[in-house]
Amino acid sequence: MHRLQRTIAMTEPVVLVVDDSEDDFQTVCMAATSAHVTIPIINAVNADVALGMLDGATDGAFAFMLLDFNLPGVDGLTFLRQVRLHPVHARLPVVVLTASVNPRDRDAFLAAGADAFYVKTVRLEDCLMTLAAIFKRWPGTATVS
Repeated sequence: MHRLQRTIAMTEPVVLVVDDSEDDFQTVCMAATSAHVTIPIINAVNADVALGMLDGATDGAFAFMLLDFNLPGVDGLTFLRQVRLHPVHARLPVVVLTASVNPRDRDAFLAAGADAFYVKTVRLEDCLMTLAAIFKRWPGTATVS
């Protein structure tokens, strides 16, 4: 079962979801369960919380980060730039999942060092398929058959 956690005290990598929407976080967890993802998934509701998690964790603590663009306070693009300068987690894979369909946003995220950019879809089934593809592709989320 995936759950919200505020501290990183685990022996296996986790997926860090940086998104202020509880509904979106629950959708990520639903997709992970459907895809038989076995590693924990944690949520940071904004960039400040996520930065605190990164600062308190060792290299390898995270399998990858799933990042939204529209966050309260510091936006996802600015936060990504901070992550790429982080002394420990600069090489952490970052997958952007956002509602923005603007090609300039996509280009800006990729230029800032995002590893991939996906658009959130409105239909739940489509969103679950997108998330399943993300979990198949990114490291540390090997599934059990």
